[in-house]
Amino acid sequence: MLEETGIPAREDIQNNLPDKERLKEGPVAIFECYQEIPCDPCYYSCPIGAIKEFEDINNLPELDADKCTGCAQCVANCPGLAIFVIDYTYSEDEGVIRLPYEFTPLPEVDEQVIALDRSGEEVGPGRIVRVVNNENQDKTAVVWLAVDKDKLLTVRHFKRMEESIDG
Repeated sequence: MLEETGIPAREDIQNNLPDKERLKEGPVAIFECYQEIPCDPCYYSCPIGAIKEFEDINNLPELDADKCTGCAQCVANCPGLAIFVIDYTYSEDEGVIRLPYEFTPLPEVDEQVIALDRSGEEVGPGRIVRVVNNENQDKTAVVWLAVDKDKLLTVRHFKRMEESIDG
């Protein structure tokens, strides 16, 4: 599926998720890295060692979800934009996905957006909660996007609302 469409198969996605109990505990990284290529910045960016050391630089990353704090350093440092942090504990109804963002201008806190799935299809409304963009992130901001909890595992990007054109 990935080779044909650029979108991973459902079973590939499910195989990379931490267990349900860990998801309920707080923010945790999700890796959607499916191709063995020479890449390991995620390992070196993790300040607490939650990403296991690579035996071979071509290996896929492995996360120790129990160690992960959801800091999102790996999100900003992944050149493939293939890491996200999800947090089911944000509020009663909403969860937050922290995702890489390399467009300008950056969105604003409280901006209303349209959440998108992996194929770019609209899945519902979203709201920007925070934008983190510092010099350690190599020009990749991390945007915190609040969405309905049932959409957290589906949403992987967003589009900004079209501005109205005044006559």
